[in-house]
Amino acid sequence: MKYTTLPKTSIKVSKICLGTMTWGNQNTQEEAFEQMNYALEQGVNFFDTAELYPVPATPATYADTERIIGNWFQKTGNRENVVLASKIAGGGDYTKHIRTGGFTKKNITEAIEASLQRLQTDYLDLYQLHWPSRGVNCFGV
Repeated sequence: MKYTTLPKTSIKVSKICLGTMTWGNQNTQEEAFEQMNYALEQGVNFFDTAELYPVPATPATYADTERIIGNWFQKTGNRENVVLASKIAGGGDYTKHIRTGGFTKKNITEAIEASLQRLQTDYLDLYQLHWPSRGVNCFGV
């Protein structure tokens, strides 16, 4: 496996990142556990998730992917072996079941705290804005 460093950090990540957006809807927890185990065996240490996952996003499955990863951490003790990225859901019609009000300090703080609880960890290595409002040019600003 080839590795690189996340920019402006000393965090070493695999050049392949394990995406998780189908876990809890298109894939079972058991399948997700198998995929995470296999990824680590192959040297993939970078996992990406989001509070919005699995997709399609619904109130019934909200944040199930983070719960699955948290269950895996609890079962395997592999948290220290994973560079974990998660994301806060942006505002929009498809996320009204999550929260309203956009990326405010309060919303971001509450989202991070809820993600940490679901993920059964006390830290995230990378936290990102997911689907920012498209009414504002956020790119290149």
